[in-house]
Amino acid sequence: MIFETDRCLLTSFQKSDVIDVRQLYVNQEVREFLGGIRNDDSIEASVVGMLHPKADCYYWVVREKQTDSFIGLVSLDPHHEGVELELSYQFLPEWWGKGYAKEVLREIIAYALTDLHVAKVIAETQTANKSSCKLLEKLGMKEERTLVRFGKEQVIYLIRSS
Repeated sequence: MIFETDRCLLTSFQKSDVIDVRQLYVNQEVREFLGGIRNDDSIEASVVGMLHPKADCYYWVVREKQTDSFIGLVSLDPHHEGVELELSYQFLPEWWGKGYAKEVLREIIAYALTDLHVAKVIAETQTANKSSCKLLEKLGMKEERTLVRFGKEQVIYLIRSS
């Protein structure tokens, strides 16, 4: 499955993307609010899961159209707590603050609500991750609740189909 935005191309995760995606899992800035740098076994397990996704699990690699440069990874998969689809994303720091995440995530939210016909999409982030909270709010997501998970306060955002 391929998506195209003004500046980005999103393609389903492939084995050829492993080296690029690994950059996300070992980058301290990227992993600051995501549980820290992942070890090789954990990265391998994630890769296997992305290469052979379960039903209702979608993983896209994000690249800049003009240069084919790797930007990050976006996913939709069932949330820890239930059946709602959770929007997750990781982008390399050099792409932060330039509107790429907003552009890409808007497309994926629309896909989930319109094409997959889900009633709502949720996203979970640490309350300390102010940039991520602000991004989700700019996308029209509303704070649903806070909780403690992984030893940190998290906020769950949601957006409903109209």
